[in-house]
Amino acid sequence: MNTRMDVSVQRTGRLSAALVCTALSGAVIGSVGAPLITPVATGMHVSLDAAQWTLTVTLFSGAIAGPVLGRLGSGPYRRATILVTLALVMTGGLLTVLPLPYAALLIGRGLQGLGVAAGALLMSVARAHLPPDRSTSTIAALSVASTVGIGVGYPVVSLLDQLAGLRAAYGFGFLLSAVALVIAWRALPVEAPGALPRIDVPGALLLALGTLGVLLIIAEPSIWATAWLAGGLLAGSAAVLAVWAFIELRTTVPLVNLRLLGQGPIFRANLAILVAGAGLYLLFSLFTRYVQTPAGAHYGFALPGVAAGAALIPFSLLGFVAGKAIPRLVTRITERWTYAFSVVIAVAGALLFAVGNRSLVLVLVAIALLGFAVGGVFAVMPKLVLVGVPQGETASVLSINQIARSIGMAVGSALAGLLLAAATPDGALLPTRTGYLTTALWALPPLVVSALIIATNRSS
Repeated sequence: MNTRMDVSVQRTGRLSAALVCTALSGAVIGSVGAPLITPVATGMHVSLDAAQWTLTVTLFSGAIAGPVLGRLGSGPYRRATILVTLALVMTGGLLTVLPLPYAALLIGRGLQGLGVAAGALLMSVARAHLPPDRSTSTIAALSVASTVGIGVGYPVVSLLDQLAGLRAAYGFGFLLSAVALVIAWRALPVEAPGALPRIDVPGALLLALGTLGVLLIIAEPSIWATAWLAGGLLAGSAAVLAVWAFIELRTTVPLVNLRLLGQGPIFRANLAILVAGAGLYLLFSLFTRYVQTPAGAHYGFALPGVAAGAALIPFSLLGFVAGKAIPRLVTRITERWTYAFSVVIAVAGALLFAVGNRSLVLVLVAIALLGFAVGGVFAVMPKLVLVGVPQGETASVLSINQIARSIGMAVGSALAGLLLAAATPDGALLPTRTGYLTTALWALPPLVVSALIIATNRSS
């Protein structure tokens, strides 16, 4: 009897570790593009705006593919869906390594974005195949994988680019995708046989089109310069999403169960992560830009690429600590107060930056606090959003939560750029130091609102 229990515990531990390793690999792959924007621009002779798309396209593909993958992976074809997705990610990695034109690099980065979307499927595996206690801790770890992945990916990729060039740096992502595929192939359990899930193709196309429009408006501030174009794109996206919602509510097998998403706790969780994502990513964009500010600005620390990447190690370390601590914290103060506590830590990080930005040590502490906050928010979010969700809807609901998170993060990134641009004097290349302080304080309202959305929900 004890032998059987030991074997079961070992299998559970192996599956949990395999899921986390696979998610971490996907998170690192997704972050590969950020440190390489300037090397892409200079090495492939494209503008910085064009090079920015090597990062933006992964956001787009991950958000748009999420609901379809969630539906495909909701039952008997979950293992196959994850393996095919990881194979596509590896194919994308190969395209980034080969000496092909810039268009092939963009396609490859788009395919790599599917690795981010696979996170919801990995969480659904944990929920379906692990005991409740192990499932909770594993899902929390999966949710903070993106936080840890940034601290791993940024310095390693920057160093590889510096030592061996652009293609070698992208080769790190390709290698990780191959490792993730092997781990998943060996560890993922075979699902019980059943019918192939039906995919609401019109709903998938409409959701993809509407989400793409919203993300495009947010991620490309240059569109805002032409009022009629921005207004038309926004109105068109809203109309497409309205038609999508109308169809989803009337189809027998919807891509996304909107009635389920409309339930109080689930709706609040998605709204909270949308708002929190804006505040958290505004601070992340601000901190990473500040530490790299050239010496001539009389502020900042002029950290080069590798050192700037290393400055994010505290972010990842504290994110990892949060992922480990949150499940225990939830048992003591409930999910909603754990969420509020994590947001308060982010507020503390913003305030510390505002008063201590002349000290590199204090800025690194602020980055570490932000890492704990991001890890905490992401770790507790699955518990908040899965309240009352049937087993078969896990991946679908989590994929919509991922879209809300992605849109919030895109808003935060765009808002940081907009506020810093407004704080840049005419004819100058860099914002004023006061502009950074003001921008940090702009993160506080969305963070406070997000905490109130969850903390005032007495049903969780």
